[in-house]
Amino acid sequence: MILDLPQWLSNVLGFTGTALCIAAYAYITYEDDPNRYLQHGMNFLGAVLLLISLMVNVNLPSIAMEGLWAVVAGWGLVKAFMARRRQPATAEQPTLH
Repeated sequence: MILDLPQWLSNVLGFTGTALCIAAYAYITYEDDPNRYLQHGMNFLGAVLLLISLMVNVNLPSIAMEGLWAVVAGWGLVKAFMARRRQPATAEQPTLH
């Protein structure tokens, strides 16, 4: 145990993180043009919640995977923000899906 949280809270966070990651995958599978902020944000938050859970129920390979998952999702968020900053201002702003 790296983090001292109640077992029930660790499980709630872990299941919530799992649900977010699966929902993000289902979302990009369902949508033809998914919102990158929503997609990467859900993946990032899901990975962070799973990492917190794994700090209570230590499993090093899973910690490595979720850490890398969070890094990739964070990179996706940064790319989305950078792409938005490079877009010229228009009269009509794109809507979020």
